[in-house]
Amino acid sequence: MSEQWKMVCRVEDIPVLGARVVERQIKPDVAIFRNSENKIFALLDRCPHKGGPLSQGIVFGERVACPLHNWNIELPTGCAVSPDEGCTQRFRLKVENEQVFLDAEELRTAASE
Repeated sequence: MSEQWKMVCRVEDIPVLGARVVERQIKPDVAIFRNSENKIFALLDRCPHKGGPLSQGIVFGERVACPLHNWNIELPTGCAVSPDEGCTQRFRLKVENEQVFLDAEELRTAASE
């Protein structure tokens, strides 16, 4: 992993209990989530079930509900909550001075299956 960070947005740009999409050259894009405690998470914007856009889901606690089939995905890990199975890629991030940074190398790399 690199130590090159790319500023992608400000914390205030992400709706509380919502997401912001970070577009990238390789699809799918990355979804940046913010929960009610202002914790920030970054996942591939693709549900491991049927590829639904997680960025359009409802955030609650440290989970997001996929808008297609209501699978619950853990934001810290990207993994589905049992009994469902599967994970989506998560991305390293850091927050400094209310700015959100993603690992530049991860942004350029194709999604892991």
